[in-house]
Amino acid sequence: MKKLKHFNPSLFRRAALTLIATFSCQIPVFADENEDKLIALSNWAYTDYSDLFLTEYSMPQMGSGYLYTCFSNLNCIGLKDNKVDILINNKKSTVGSIDETIAMMEAAIKPVGASCTIFPADNPWNTDVSNLPVHKNSDIYITSIGLDGNIHPDFGTEWNGAPNGIPVIDVQQHTPRRKVNFTFSEESDHELYPFPNHPPIEGGPNGAGDRHIIMVDQKSCKLFELFSAWPPNSEGNESPDHWQAGSGAIFNLRSNELRGEYKTSADAAGLPIFPGLVRYSEVMEQKEINHALRFTVKKTQRAYVHPATHFASKSTDPNLPPMGLRLRLKADFDITNFSEEAQVILRALKKYGMFLADNGGNWFISGVPDPRWNDKNLAQLKNVPGSAFEAVETGDLILPQ
Repeated sequence: MKKLKHFNPSLFRRAALTLIATFSCQIPVFADENEDKLIALSNWAYTDYSDLFLTEYSMPQMGSGYLYTCFSNLNCIGLKDNKVDILINNKKSTVGSIDETIAMMEAAIKPVGASCTIFPADNPWNTDVSNLPVHKNSDIYITSIGLDGNIHPDFGTEWNGAPNGIPVIDVQQHTPRRKVNFTFSEESDHELYPFPNHPPIEGGPNGAGDRHIIMVDQKSCKLFELFSAWPPNSEGNESPDHWQAGSGAIFNLRSNELRGEYKTSADAAGLPIFPGLVRYSEVMEQKEINHALRFTVKKTQRAYVHPATHFASKSTDPNLPPMGLRLRLKADFDITNFSEEAQVILRALKKYGMFLADNGGNWFISGVPDPRWNDKNLAQLKNVPGSAFEAVETGDLILPQ
C-alpha cells in the first residue's frame, strides 16, 4: 500500500459522517445490536487519517484504486475518482460524489444546528449581551467569586485517564428507549430515555463526579440530559433492568419554554447543559461560538434568575451570586496575545457571556472532551482573572416561596 498524496481529508470526513447519519437509519447492518460498529466508524471519522491508504491491489468486494477504510471485513467506506461507495454486509453500492453525499445529508438527516438549531435564535442562550447594562451588584458578585481567581477550562483531551469534559452523543429514533429511576423524581422528566450501547458518561464509566450523560436526538430535535447516571447492575445501581440517575430533563430544541419554577434539571440551576458547552467544531472549524457558555462557582445564594428555574443553596447571603446569573468578559480586556482557540472562546464571552449553572470550582467553564484539543493552548485561559468579568442585568431575582 501507499499513502495518497493529494487528498482532502475534510471532505472525506464530511462524506463519512454523512454515511453514518444516512445509513444508520436505512441499512439493517446498523440495527441496535450493531451499534458498536456505528460508534467505531464515527470515531474513525474524527481521526487524523494517518491510517488511510490507496490500495495497490484489487479488493474482491470493492475493486481496485480505492482510498478506503473498513471497520469489519464486510463493511467498508471507499473513495475513488470523487465517488463514494459503501460496502455493507459484503454488498457494494454507490452513494454518489462527495458533494452529492453531503447534499444528501443537508437535505435529509442534518446535524444539530441545521434542521435542529440549539434552541431558537431569540433564546437566552443565543442572545448577544454585549450591550446590556452592568448589574447593580456586579462588583459584589465578582468579589464573592474571586477577583484574583482565574477562569479554568474544565475540558480538553484527558484527565485522570478519562475524557476531560462533558461528553455528548447523538442518538437516533431507533436507539433503544429505557426507563430511568430518579432520586429527585418529582423534578425529573419521566419519558423513556434513549441509550445506545455504552453511552459516554462524564468522568468515564467508573467516574465519581457528576456523571452527566447528554444525548441529542437530531431528528426529533430533543435533548435528553441525566445527572449522576448509573447503568443497571453497576456500583451505583443495583437494578438489573433500569438506569438510575439523580435527575433528568428533556428539552425541545425548537422551543424557548423553561422548566417549571423551582424545578431542577440535570444541572442545579434547572438549565440545559448542552447549549453552554464549548465544542471543538465551533472553536477550531467554525472559528466562532454563537452562544453563551456554562460555568460554576463554589458558593451560590438561595435564589435564581431566569432562564434558571432552581437554586442549590441554603445560604441567604445576598452577596453570593444566584443561579442563572450572566457574566460577560469586559469589552476592553485585551485578548490579542492568547492562542487561536482561546481567542474564539474569549470573543464569545464578550458577546454572549456565560450562565452560572451549578456549584463547583470557581470560574470553571464547561466543554466537550475531544482528543484533538490542544490542552496547552486551552490552558492560556487560566490567565484571565475574575476581575475581567462583570455581571449584566437579565431579569429579576427569584427567591424561595
